[in-house]
Amino acid sequence: MIHQINIIIIYFYITLCVSVEGRSIPVEIISDRNRTFSTLASKYGYHVDELDVTTEDGYILKMYHIPGDRTRPVLLLPGMMQDVEVFIVRGNKSLAITLATSGYDVWALNPRGVGHSRKHVHLNPDLDSKFWDFSFHENGYYDLPAAIDFILERTNERQLSAIGYSQGNTMFYVLGSTRPEYNDKIKVMIALAPICFLQHLKPLVSFLLKMISIIGNLLRSIGVEELLSDNSLLKRLFQMLCTQKGIGYELCTQGILFAVGGNHPDELEPEFLPKIFVNYPSSVSSKNVVHIGQVALRRKFAQFDYGLEQNLALYNARSPPKYNLRKVRMKIAMFLGGNDGISTIGDTELLRDELPNVVDYHLFSGEKLNHLDFVWGRNMDKYLFPLILPVLIKYD
Repeated sequence: MIHQINIIIIYFYITLCVSVEGRSIPVEIISDRNRTFSTLASKYGYHVDELDVTTEDGYILKMYHIPGDRTRPVLLLPGMMQDVEVFIVRGNKSLAITLATSGYDVWALNPRGVGHSRKHVHLNPDLDSKFWDFSFHENGYYDLPAAIDFILERTNERQLSAIGYSQGNTMFYVLGSTRPEYNDKIKVMIALAPICFLQHLKPLVSFLLKMISIIGNLLRSIGVEELLSDNSLLKRLFQMLCTQKGIGYELCTQGILFAVGGNHPDELEPEFLPKIFVNYPSSVSSKNVVHIGQVALRRKFAQFDYGLEQNLALYNARSPPKYNLRKVRMKIAMFLGGNDGISTIGDTELLRDELPNVVDYHLFSGEKLNHLDFVWGRNMDKYLFPLILPVLIKYD
């Protein structure tokens, strides 16, 4: 058994960390590897301002801005292992373009470590492991306040609206509970595929979270703090396999994406898959992976568990404190898919009952909408956006 575990550790270390320069990567991936939110927006006729936002703890975040009505700013936050380009990769049928066409002032933030947010005033992400010492807690406690204050100062407004996808809305629960003064700066937060509690997962997803948490801890113990970097073997393998015609689609959708996020092939056509894997998956800190695993295993939405000794030093308690969701006073509109394998109905209902100000709760029942459809689905302009826009208008 010990031998088998050692093999698993070595395998994951190699796949996550070893450079594969020189391996065969599809030409379209190589030529488009530097694709960004800005280049996609330009392709569809929109100018984008690229701005740097510096957090209180020294991280330099990349913010993308499509100018619109300054009195109606909307902040977009992607999910784990995603760049903000997920909000625009569908072009004219994407959320970012839909908002811009509707006159909104669109702001899209890459949290620390993602895409071009790999900068710090002192730390080098490729040399300093301390750069990667963060999870979704720091995203909510440091990244969001910096972005919100930056936008409000630029627009001269007191409030903005926000749309978070998956872990992108988890950050707002951290923000509202740990820095409650920011609740008053949010008109409404639209939570797409909400992630908070992880107690009603399907067996496969539950097992994967346990394994990922174990592997994440093991990797941290040997000094591996960044996962899925651009030169990691696993990311290159994803890009090679998932862009192959025929077998690539079956392997990466039925074998990976649909197996975890919920099956719904109607929304993810074969010819679109290569566009996803140009930059997906994005880097993630091993600490964030471990933190997500802790939330699932301990059945508590709580701060990071460092172990007894460090918990006593940091929290003055044996266990990390739970996030007080009763303090999250901002208006929240929740949208979830009945076919979502990650943001399940049971967990979302738990979250809805804990939050004090849920103003809308919309469940797409039956086979419609898995976890991925909210950003990648080809018919969201028909199913989802006509429901989002009235919520934004109502609380403008």
